[in-house]
Amino acid sequence: MRGEQEVNRAIEAYGNLIRRICLIHLKNHADTEDIFQTVFLKYLLSSAEFQSREHEKAWFIRVTANACRDLLKSAFRRRVVSLDVLTDQPGELSEDNREVLEAVLGLPEKYRDVIYLFYYEEYTAPEIAEILKKNTNTVYTLLSRAKKILKEKLGGETDA
Repeated sequence: MRGEQEVNRAIEAYGNLIRRICLIHLKNHADTEDIFQTVFLKYLLSSAEFQSREHEKAWFIRVTANACRDLLKSAFRRRVVSLDVLTDQPGELSEDNREVLEAVLGLPEKYRDVIYLFYYEEYTAPEIAEILKKNTNTVYTLLSRAKKILKEKLGGETDA
């Protein structure tokens, strides 16, 4: 079991990352807070030793994504939250950013994950492959397909 200082450091370092990943998957602030607590409880109780901060960050990303998927698959989760609920939150987005956010959130989950990790967290394709436990070429394919879908939705240049 980890100490309070170590958990507080992790919350400070990864709290915003966890919330962003949850919002991308769940599109709901209440569920996001539930998963946030779940992830840090798992961290508190975990005996995993991390080789580096990047390894620890990858662990948080993987645990968060898995917890979100588990929640979405759960039996009590039968309702759908509109994108309007997410995009009408405080901190208004510009029209361009809102359009991009809606397009990214409208992607199938397998594309959302790679787009988020590539563009927002600035991971490379091999790093994403390791985090998501996928083949590197699969990640490149998913990125390519996601870019194509986004280009069709948003218009714009071929190179994203």
